[in-house]
Amino acid sequence: CSSSTAEILQDDEETFKILIATDVHLGYLEKDAIRGNDSYNTLNEILNCAKTNKVDFILLGGDLFHDNKPSRRCLHNCITMLRRYCMGDSPIHFNILSDQTVNFNTTQFPWVNYQDENLNISIPVFSIHGNHDDPTGAEGLCALDLLGASGLINHFGHSNSVERIEISPILMQKGNTKLALYGLGSIPDERLYRMFVNKQVTMLRPKEDPDEWFNLFAIHQNRSKHGPTNYIPEQFLDDFLDLVVWGHEHECLITPTRNEQQLFYVTQPGSSVATSLSPGEATKKHIGLLRVKGRKKMNLEKIPLKTVRQFFIQDVVLADYQDLFTPDTPQVTKKVENLCHAKVTEMLEEAERERLGCPLTPEKPLIRLRVDYSGGFDTFNTSRFSQKFVDRVANPKDIIHFLRRREQKEDIKDEVNVDYGKLVKTTAAEGLRVEDLVKQYFQAAEQTVQLSLLTEQGMGKAIQEFVDKDEKDAIEELITYQLEKTQRHLQARGVTTEQDIDTEIRLFRDSKKNTTEEENEIREAINRAKAHRLERGDNPGDKDISDDFADVTMDSDEGSVPFPPPTRGRGRGGRGRGGRGRGRGELSAMNMKRLQL
Repeated sequence: CSSSTAEILQDDEETFKILIATDVHLGYLEKDAIRGNDSYNTLNEILNCAKTNKVDFILLGGDLFHDNKPSRRCLHNCITMLRRYCMGDSPIHFNILSDQTVNFNTTQFPWVNYQDENLNISIPVFSIHGNHDDPTGAEGLCALDLLGASGLINHFGHSNSVERIEISPILMQKGNTKLALYGLGSIPDERLYRMFVNKQVTMLRPKEDPDEWFNLFAIHQNRSKHGPTNYIPEQFLDDFLDLVVWGHEHECLITPTRNEQQLFYVTQPGSSVATSLSPGEATKKHIGLLRVKGRKKMNLEKIPLKTVRQFFIQDVVLADYQDLFTPDTPQVTKKVENLCHAKVTEMLEEAERERLGCPLTPEKPLIRLRVDYSGGFDTFNTSRFSQKFVDRVANPKDIIHFLRRREQKEDIKDEVNVDYGKLVKTTAAEGLRVEDLVKQYFQAAEQTVQLSLLTEQGMGKAIQEFVDKDEKDAIEELITYQLEKTQRHLQARGVTTEQDIDTEIRLFRDSKKNTTEEENEIREAINRAKAHRLERGDNPGDKDISDDFADVTMDSDEGSVPFPPPTRGRGRGGRGRGGRGRGRGELSAMNMKRLQL
């Protein structure tokens, strides 16, 4: 299970040994009766592996926590495991040479935890934040900062500025091997893309002998392209880097691949727990044991995780089984159900064979069968189907996922030679994020229902805060804040006629699109929403809103986030809140015209 990009390195006083993992998503589905302990068991395995291999330190690539406000149980389990495995008398064999007040700028204890005279650290943990556990609020704190203040981890890679990012490395030395550890916590992809284009991102290098250092960079962004600027191309990164540890993407592609343009290697460890039922999550999960010696020697050993729940996924296109049935076959729905039953049974048998001799692997696997029922077929009752496997699978309520290809209305002039491949496209909503859905909606919407005051980015961010972080006032506060600013702008411009008001509002809105001013306004509105929540004494951190949809596929960073199947609780809440916010926005826009300025 090993893969190397150089000769096999021996453990000695010159070689760094680093355990690499990303996207642990601690606390994912923690209230699920079957899967509730999955993320905790795997973190325990990761830390135990680090201790067994006597690594110099652990590097985490973001999303240690699944929720921005982890539950008390989640924090307690995390602190317990870090204390058990990372504290002790074992000596640390490397030194830090850089200015630690710059490296660890989010804490009142700006030095690495193993150098604190009040702590006994045997394995230092260095972590950047991800998009799930990112800093929020006026203080810009995240769950990692709680662990940092308690001396259990070293949070680095946090940038406080939205104007310019300077990434200062943690400079380490072990024997004659010099390692420069760079890190950049999660930043909205569109903003970071724009900052790279505008040359606003700088990676600082050591002043003395810059070419003597092995340069390691941890990043947590989209690697695969989701839109023109909704990802970070590898060629944006500096070419002096040697290895990039890429977090956020959940598919395990841990074997380092060489970027032939920039001449560095990229490793994508992937997540250690499946947070969606998508193909990328079905890849076998690994962590990496990285050895670095001198300037150019490294190798990465793949270590398979044994506590990860098995996940099998298959696609079935019903139109491909014409020898068994067609839409006109008597009792065709029953025959389709029997086919699906056979496919699920096959996957269960394969899971059982693989599990033999692996006592740490959970007994019940995750099973997903994606059924394309295009061409006139009907769906069957998935609840009744799932009952047959309720004691054998970990996700009985969402084994089957139906998707259909729909015909696009086009003028077909040649009715004989029709290219049907051009006429169909899938309507399955897997692979969309909240902000993507908002953007797509307004791109496709008619002119009469376009946003008047808000930008698509602002509305998308507010809805994301509402959905992901339970900020109930985010949408309302953004509308109110923008209304106040627009009113002041119109008063300053002295606009009076209805037509001029419409034109000026549109120009004012468009002038802020994709600018720092827009981002600052969004942040200010969200901070207002949080302040109102705190005034009311609301604290969503003490409750788990996932109870109502604990068995629903909630999230993934594997390339993209799947759109969850509709459920009563989530669907009704989402539509009600979004609808009310949109309605208030339109009402405010009409009221603007009637203002006596």
